[in-house]
Amino acid sequence: MRTPRWKTLSGAALRVLAVWAVSSLTLLALAALLPDFRIQSPGGDSITRTAVTAALGAGAFGLLSALVWPVLVRALLLVPALVLGLLVFFLNGSLLLLALDLIPEDRGQAAPETAVIVAAAMSAASSATSAFLAVRNDEAYHRRLVRLAGRRRRPAVRGPEPAPGTLFLQLDGLGHDLLYDATRGERPLMATVAHWAATSHRLTPWHTDWSSQTGASQLGILHGSNEDLPAFRWYEKETGETVVSNRPTSAAELQRRAVARTGDGGLLADDGASRGNLFSGGADQLALVMSVAARRGRHNRSRAGYFAYFSDPANATRTAVSFVAEVLREIVQSLRTRLRKEAPRVKRGGLYPVIRAFATVVERDVVVAAVIGDMLAGRTAVYADLVAYDEVAHHSGPGHRDTHQVLRGLDRCVALISKAARHAPRRYRIVLLSDHGQSPGVSFLERYGLSLGDLVRAGCGLPVPRRAGRTRSGAEARQAARAALRRPEEAPGRHTSQPIVLASGNLGLVSFPDVAGRITREALDRKHPALLGTLANHPGIGFLLVRSEADGPVVLGPAGTEHHLDSGRVIGADPLAAFGDGAADAVRRSNRFPHVADIMINSAYDPATGAVHAFEEQIGSHGGLGGAQSRPFLLWPAELSAPTEDGEVLTGAERLHGVLRGWLAEAAGGTHEGAVQELRRETGRPAGSSPDTRTRPDKNR
Repeated sequence: MRTPRWKTLSGAALRVLAVWAVSSLTLLALAALLPDFRIQSPGGDSITRTAVTAALGAGAFGLLSALVWPVLVRALLLVPALVLGLLVFFLNGSLLLLALDLIPEDRGQAAPETAVIVAAAMSAASSATSAFLAVRNDEAYHRRLVRLAGRRRRPAVRGPEPAPGTLFLQLDGLGHDLLYDATRGERPLMATVAHWAATSHRLTPWHTDWSSQTGASQLGILHGSNEDLPAFRWYEKETGETVVSNRPTSAAELQRRAVARTGDGGLLADDGASRGNLFSGGADQLALVMSVAARRGRHNRSRAGYFAYFSDPANATRTAVSFVAEVLREIVQSLRTRLRKEAPRVKRGGLYPVIRAFATVVERDVVVAAVIGDMLAGRTAVYADLVAYDEVAHHSGPGHRDTHQVLRGLDRCVALISKAARHAPRRYRIVLLSDHGQSPGVSFLERYGLSLGDLVRAGCGLPVPRRAGRTRSGAEARQAARAALRRPEEAPGRHTSQPIVLASGNLGLVSFPDVAGRITREALDRKHPALLGTLANHPGIGFLLVRSEADGPVVLGPAGTEHHLDSGRVIGADPLAAFGDGAADAVRRSNRFPHVADIMINSAYDPATGAVHAFEEQIGSHGGLGGAQSRPFLLWPAELSAPTEDGEVLTGAERLHGVLRGWLAEAAGGTHEGAVQELRRETGRPAGSSPDTRTRPDKNR
């Protein structure tokens, strides 16, 4: 939505007046401190007269800087950089002396060496003030980013218009239904996205695999295969190591495995850029990409995005001020939830306010600036991830009012990128999508007073600590912050013969390291007779997946209910019924993974409220089946081919990879259907059913 002209002009005028006032105050302060500098007549002046003289001097210096300085710089472009750097101070001081000469009645005087100091201080003060005022002004920020990125723009090539470029912008963790609600009403939370959905774009949900989290979704989307990725974190018996999707070394290994399986570089291999993602997608241009963050030396380009952004003082000021504001906002919001005794809630103290600000401000600003630079450079394909909403929703809840400000901020980012695209050397098609949603609900520990690990230990007859330990939350943003600061990875604890229990949202994994390979149901019953019954009959657990020697993969539910995945036989009520028609296919696919855990545990799910119980300390979670977490969105330009045929459900990140690759083929002059059919042959995914389709119907607008 275009800002009214009067509002733009009035805002610009106020910023000019503010900079003028600060410069005048700086001039007054320097006149009081420096012996060889005065802005009074030799006989002295009143305070009012001195203030007027300072305002005149500051105004004259500002006008000369605006009018004369660009001409001087252009004339000195051939001067060596070192010489030009020294000349800057001399020329700035000369402009100040000229400005003082313009003050009537000889009220301004300064020694030449003092003029250099005064000019430098005034320039710094005015620049800092301008940057500070631009913090909340997206229009000014947009103009600055376009100007800076334009310096690196590829030279225009004469000839036919180049093929359109494609930007895939991921709004991490934002479910389809919440996006739909945020684009409705007279004053929608996301006004830009609402306008797109009503005019130029079409909105539809897609459905994740059982592991509904960024690692599985992004690996499938960017590299076409998320095979053998059972959860966000899991234990591999052959190496004795825990793999964590957003740990740099783990992300690098997962990407290597995916490329080895597909034999393909990735979605972005052809002149692509990857920004803020876990994986590179085969792109040559990288910034804030976790799979290359462990590299050292000149081959690591992931952190270059931070340097490129913060090397500009105005960017650094804008982000620093927003960072502090976000930390304060989180402290106030957290205090408000405690005073109001809202439930459910989790602890939000310690470093969390800083981690939240890193995700919602630092990563956002760096990624947006990198994307704008990519478009102005004319790159063919760009995939970027904005993690702000996901981080806040984990701790406040998916639909909580704390997330509203974040959604408005993301909408401003979309608008900023869209405006910048007008200056690009090629037309861009912008696709918005998410990698998963989030399901609300009180955590397992908060609801039942013990952790999943405690429950497993009790079922195994092992001692349970009186005070249950809390699972660290905020892992995604925390790992990104550690990578940005070059902190060493957090090493997993030493594993013993006791069961290893890991949590990925509302998906739990139990492994027995002293048993080679995957333990069977029958062996478990002999080793720990009470374990499976203890887990399956707990009210906070929806179902278990185990392997039987006699029956193959079996899903266990409460009161002896079973679903045999190979034969389709169901004993009693189907334990998967509440999770949707596609739940059996999703669980069956994960069962074939070499690194699936000995016991896979999905929390209980209430279809009436959409609530689950996270095994981590989160009140908005994702990672398993149940509710909105399995139902992210896809918002694509109407000029592109529809992602599926009418009525067909788009299921799985691997199939979504085929859709996105088809759209890139369309832009290059190929056919969408050819690319999609090729990917379907590679992945062998069914075209129809999906997990948990019992939510809001598709709204294709």
